Amino acid sequence: MTTQPKLTAACPVPKNDYDKILLSHGGGGTMMHKLINDVFLQSFGTGDLNTQHDSTVVDISGARLALTTDSFVIKPLFFPGGDIGSLAVHGTINDLAMSGARPLYLTASFILEEGFPIQELKRITDSMQKAADACHVQIVTGDTKVVEKGKGDSVFVNTTGVGILEHAQNICPKRIRPNDKILINGDIGRHGMAVMAQREGLEFDTEIKSDSAPLADLVINLLNEGLEPHCLRDLTRGGLASALNEMAAAAGVMISLKEADIPVTEDVKAACEMLGFDPLYVANEGRLVVVVPDHQADKALCVMRSHAQGKGAMIIGQVKEADSPMVLMQNQIGATRVVDMLSGEQLPRIC
Repeated sequence: MTTQPKLTAACPVPKNDYDKILLSHGGGGTMMHKLINDVFLQSFGTGDLNTQHDSTVVDISGARLALTTDSFVIKPLFFPGGDIGSLAVHGTINDLAMSGARPLYLTASFILEEGFPIQELKRITDSMQKAADACHVQIVTGDTKVVEKGKGDSVFVNTTGVGILEHAQNICPKRIRPNDKILINGDIGRHGMAVMAQREGLEFDTEIKSDSAPLADLVINLLNEGLEPHCLRDLTRGGLASALNEMAAAAGVMISLKEADIPVTEDVKAACEMLGFDPLYVANEGRLVVVVPDHQADKALCVMRSHAQGKGAMIIGQVKEADSPMVLMQNQIGATRVVDMLSGEQLPRIC
């Protein structure tokens, strides 16, 4: 008599321990966070760097300054709603704003590939200056390097930002508390889908435009109205899902969402369904989440909706106590699922 082997079904655990850098290490998900924890924080992780916020705050002669730096390697360089130049300005300004800072100065460094058209470089720098002027920010210094043809993929841009805090609040993920409400300033997923459509030559009934935009003025409005946000986080690589998981882990809480309250435009929904993407993980460049005490949520929503960059604001969730940090979402038929951190790479080269 032959005994059949017993079969046990199990989901494999994704591998995330590699000895070489993969594209997924820059995707905003679990592999990027492991790289940060295992390499960068092991070397540099002292003091304020351990907050792992979008920008860090330092005291210099009584002034509270916010500092941040970012690099931009997007492909294509030009896309509906923006380009690498305006994106570099907006992205750095938004990181400063997440500490509640008023942006003041930017640096701009370029790594150029041999053979890159100077006319396209001029188009990028003009776009940067236009975006900086609109935000009342000065580009004050920079650097240029040229690498051999085939070694640089056109152009990479690095920007560093300095801003000043005109308030005494400490805005960071560790201040999140149970019963806080979570707000978002508009629909999600447009930047990632705009870049993907342009890259792949996809055409839809309506053109999807990036949401790339500066958010500092919106944040300053919230602060000037007397609101006390516990945390601000802009939604870039890894999208809404990754940002909320980062915040939940830092604060040791559970974040509860309602899918019906998360705004996604119909064209982005259609594009995501066609390409197999989840809007929760698609990159944004003009969206932030605001975490405020429960009693301030309605006022915060009103202030956000009165601003051009917050007209589509919604309350999308609430913070709850938990034994272990997690993000849960109730779908439109009442079922609840765990919203995990992005495990690999959904959209390469989107910022």
